[in-house]
Amino acid sequence: MNSIWELETFYRKRDIIIIGAGFSGLWTAISIKEKYPEKSVLIIERNTVPLGASTRNAGFACFGSLTELIADAENMGWEKTLELVRMRFDGLQKISKYFKSDEIDFERNGGYEILNNEEPLKHLDAVNEKLQPITGLHKTYELKQDKIKDFGLGKSKFLIENSCEGSLHSGKLLQKLIEKCQAMKVEFLFGTEVKNIDERSDEVEIHLSEDSCIRSDTMIYCTNAFSSKFLENEEIIPARGQILLTEPVEGLRLRGTFHYDEGFYYFRNLGNRVLLGGGRNQDFTTEETTAFETTEFLQNHLENFLKEVILPGYEFKIALRWSGIMAMGSEKTPVVKQLSERQFCAVRLSGMGVALAPKIGEIMADMI
Repeated sequence: MNSIWELETFYRKRDIIIIGAGFSGLWTAISIKEKYPEKSVLIIERNTVPLGASTRNAGFACFGSLTELIADAENMGWEKTLELVRMRFDGLQKISKYFKSDEIDFERNGGYEILNNEEPLKHLDAVNEKLQPITGLHKTYELKQDKIKDFGLGKSKFLIENSCEGSLHSGKLLQKLIEKCQAMKVEFLFGTEVKNIDERSDEVEIHLSEDSCIRSDTMIYCTNAFSSKFLENEEIIPARGQILLTEPVEGLRLRGTFHYDEGFYYFRNLGNRVLLGGGRNQDFTTEETTAFETTEFLQNHLENFLKEVILPGYEFKIALRWSGIMAMGSEKTPVVKQLSERQFCAVRLSGMGVALAPKIGEIMADMI
């Protein structure tokens, strides 16, 4: 039983409640407060800090590699693929507009893709032509063979550069987003799990883990890979991304963000350390999980990739290992929709939450 003090403050009714304090939840709150400053907005987060993929990713500021876009277009057509690319590209521009680079360690060192098959190169000019209206560049993707040696890469036949991409510090970006939310009078309940939800004709009742209840006029799910508990009818497949980080590597020449094998492998420098993640296509079944764990099989596989492709001839030690949980579907289009009279969702960001969330927040603010 709550006290009168709690009921009239922390658990009072709000205009809008957002479940999930990751990138999509925070950007949605900001967009709503910009459009409707008079609305009261509360974000409920079950963890003490945002988790899921937002603080467990690789810190890429990217919108898709050449082979990834080709594969996406084959799966869902160029119209949907280019619409997604535009959202990602515009999302990255919005991050740059809202925050200074040094606040979030935003570095535009370029994005690169390693190819060992020349087939995708046949599509280079055609894809660049399709992207020109979005990026404003005649050559968004460009062959840069000389940089293979400059970066010290092994087992790399071709290297494609995308000068629009870069990297950032995911934790610092989340902190700045939370600060912005707080400055706009968005409120938070951290460490609070939502048990179940009852929608009535005049409001939504949200039942919480500590036997408390809070009400709102509108509720938005921004729970991404952890949405199946609430959204049983939506196709949301959890996809764990395992990551490792080396100790400082003496003489490291790697600079920028890199993709390999349609984006299933991704790595970057973090100062003079190397951050490597991915490889879930080696064990799809095991990696379809919401468990924050690493496996010996994939970690060994990533270490071997590190030895053969990224750091051939280098001595290195592993400093950290972790995993994050993404949300996938049969295609990469996010699920942003109205579910009922008072419930909405913005989920399934397909591993592109950093870039997509700023624009998804705008869509949701318009939708409600």
